[in-house]
Amino acid sequence: MSRGMVLDPTATRDDDNPSPGPEAGVLAGKRVGFRVDRMWRAWDWISELWADKFREAGAQVSFWRSAGRSGEEGVRCEREYKEFLDSIDVAVIGLANCGSCTGWTIRDAITAANTGLPTTAIATRNFEDFAHEIAARGGRSGLRVHVLPYPLNEKRKEDVLPVGEEHFRQVLQTMGASLAVPEPAE
Repeated sequence: MSRGMVLDPTATRDDDNPSPGPEAGVLAGKRVGFRVDRMWRAWDWISELWADKFREAGAQVSFWRSAGRSGEEGVRCEREYKEFLDSIDVAVIGLANCGSCTGWTIRDAITAANTGLPTTAIATRNFEDFAHEIAARGGRSGLRVHVLPYPLNEKRKEDVLPVGEEHFRQVLQTMGASLAVPEPAE
């Protein structure tokens, strides 16, 4: 009888940061930045819905749309993304909804988190485990990831917006955010 050895190639990084990073805190007066891409219209709709709610709470909101990530366009994109991160106080990065999109979403979320920004990545249920795996391999195993249902992008806007409404309080919790300053206890 012969014996074999199975090796586990999923070792953790020695330099892993298991911290989720700082909480977003009260959003009033803060600059919240949404990273969107060209692929997921459902994420456009949900991020716009959440942005309106953040604005109503007194936050300033901006968007940055990811584009080509290689060659000269990639260099330009990287520069613009760093400028975007320099202009915000809180980062909401999405959407992890396919293999490469999950990779880029988590890469961009790690970049934001490594600057010290409160950062939350957004993933759909089918890509939740992959998002956490990519975050761990990128050295940020504690990265905040908020999970939306799957499928999402295949739905009509009138079916997606209720999902955004349903997840609004939950994403605030994931972000460690609140809309108002808590009342002092008496």
